[in-house]
Amino acid sequence: MDPVTHGITGALIGKGFFSKRQHQVAIFAAILGAVAPDVDVVANFTGDPLAIIKYHRALTHCWAFLPFFAMLMAWLTPHGLHLLQRRYERLRGLESPSFGMLTLIYGVGIASHILLDGMTSFGTRMWFPFSSTRVAWDLLFIVDFTFATVLLVPQVIAWIYRDPQRSGSRALKMWVLFTAGTFVFWTLARAAEYPFHVRSAVIASAVLAVCFFAPAAGGLGARVTRAEWCQWGTVAAIAYLFCCSVAHHRAMIRVKTFAVQNHITVNRMGALPIPPSLLDWGDAIRAPNGIYAAQFDLRTPAPANFRFIPDSPPDPFIERAFQLPQVHLYWQFVRFPSILSFTRDDHHIVELGENRFYNQRQRSPQPFTYQLVFDPRGNLLAQGWLTNGMMRERMENTARHANGGKQADSSP
Repeated sequence: MDPVTHGITGALIGKGFFSKRQHQVAIFAAILGAVAPDVDVVANFTGDPLAIIKYHRALTHCWAFLPFFAMLMAWLTPHGLHLLQRRYERLRGLESPSFGMLTLIYGVGIASHILLDGMTSFGTRMWFPFSSTRVAWDLLFIVDFTFATVLLVPQVIAWIYRDPQRSGSRALKMWVLFTAGTFVFWTLARAAEYPFHVRSAVIASAVLAVCFFAPAAGGLGARVTRAEWCQWGTVAAIAYLFCCSVAHHRAMIRVKTFAVQNHITVNRMGALPIPPSLLDWGDAIRAPNGIYAAQFDLRTPAPANFRFIPDSPPDPFIERAFQLPQVHLYWQFVRFPSILSFTRDDHHIVELGENRFYNQRQRSPQPFTYQLVFDPRGNLLAQGWLTNGMMRERMENTARHANGGKQADSSP
């Protein structure tokens, strides 16, 4: 899950359940706890090209470390607040909750992060260090704008009706802003060739109008407290996740039906969420000789059109690739891998793909595609991530020549 959604979740929890005692510091603690586990991304700056799958979502994302992480942050908070109060006079009236209360708030925030990451297809190693298996319930896409909106809207409604005299203008501004954001998202989804119809954006705008303007009737918006709005927002978020689980179950029925009808030997199968809504899914089957993949809308009753991506036949270059420790680590991370071996110019290339985030409309390399380049004698010349538009920040070419340690482009 993206850091912004984690932060919005922390704010919702803090405002809904911890804002009665030293509310400003409590809300800040809930937000900080909800985003803090992603501090492990600093490992990406170590120069290790595989840091994102080696270190990310491990120690700081596990239940075993949570109590110690929460207590450390609770211990640091009063000291940090004291330093800020010495520098900024406007903060001198703030009080910090007790150590026990701060530990609880941070613990809840961290727990929300772990659970939300577990609901994505990327998954998280929540049972680390006892197990390195990634828990992935496949309910949410890594960046789920619909879920983030469900979390954010109750907080915005509470802000709108905090001042009854300005509620009308605030509601209008927020509706215009959110509607513009909806159409920006629609534009981005279309550019990425994900199925997001314009009528969906229109419906979303209408729903947002009801959310922002309806509480004005009978003064309801002013009578409901911010904590109550956020508590109802938490209920709405849980209800959305329940709907995602129902949709996931229906998508799994389709993939199981296809496997049975076509007598496929299944190594692994899954139903994977894709943007932009809980009605859009991708089914994947890892068979001994390749991958079956499909994308579909649950509203379409017709059977999903599966595409078969065959593995290349075994050869010495594939065998050589799987002797490398980097490939062993990569193979532990992937869930629906594909193996492609081919010759280009005077080089032999082994390309390992991850179809967990597969977009059948996307022509550029899929996210988390790892490539190895060999000379005709089987000597490794280069290896690394193929650059992809969705993951350009992290998926940079990182290959090095086997001899001499000089930087090399992963494309021959």
